[in-house]
Amino acid sequence: MERISGYGYAQLVQDYGWLLRKYRFMSGHTIGRSVLGRPIVAIRCGSGPRLVHMNASFHANEWMTSALLMRFLDEWGAACLTGAPEARLYREVTLWAVPMVNPDGVELSLYGVSKDNPYRSKLLEWNGGNEAFDQWKANIRGVDLNDQFPAHWEEELRRRGTKGPSPRDYPGPYPLSEPEARALAAMALRFPFDTVLALHTQGKEIYWNYRDYEPPYAERLADRLGRASGYKPVKLSGSDAGFKDWFIQCFRKPGFTIEAGEGVNPLPYADFPAIYGEVRPLLLEALRLHDPAPAL
Repeated sequence: MERISGYGYAQLVQDYGWLLRKYRFMSGHTIGRSVLGRPIVAIRCGSGPRLVHMNASFHANEWMTSALLMRFLDEWGAACLTGAPEARLYREVTLWAVPMVNPDGVELSLYGVSKDNPYRSKLLEWNGGNEAFDQWKANIRGVDLNDQFPAHWEEELRRRGTKGPSPRDYPGPYPLSEPEARALAAMALRFPFDTVLALHTQGKEIYWNYRDYEPPYAERLADRLGRASGYKPVKLSGSDAGFKDWFIQCFRKPGFTIEAGEGVNPLPYADFPAIYGEVRPLLLEALRLHDPAPAL
């Protein structure tokens, strides 16, 4: 699973098929489709009673996170085959991973707008006439998918102050207006996840709270993730309508946003090995998190 310039949707589809052929105990699922009709795929691994969800690439130019999550799935699958210590987690946890929430946006960020894209003229207008889309975070309709969830969405709309489609920070015309966000919400409503993690870049931080809706042990869990990775747990304020915000508010269970790596988005792919070295133990620790967490 190698990519030199970036990690796009075609690479994801190739690696997705490769994982399912290599690890017959993994299963693949389509949880929805993007605006342009691309399947949003999920990978299920594990047979345990504790349900964990991980996702990546809510934001288009944070495609590095998809590569991180796919590498983790590959390594955990290999551990299960060889009987490495992590293999025991297979019987304790069922992991549902969505490695690319925003496939249309990722393709746009990496490769620009094609001449046959039905949104071409609008995209160029929203991007200020610039044909380089490497700073694009939104989906193909200019909506920030991580501002789409019904968790004080109206306050986030006022705070952002973005009036219409944009490369970033437009929460959309109403909550869950975009099919990508609806697919994630439907998945969380269907499966009783005990914990969710959303991978983003950058900052080496872990956001674990939301308006005091989080369970009382959430900070202890964040501390464990921080010790595993060296990332800093941060009690965040002044942010609403994100996926982990909605999950915490809706289910009163622990949710985490992981800001992987450090620098300016999009992070260079050359940074992948170092970032994966930080994220891998964090993701493993996330599979070990119990509800409630044991006292330290």
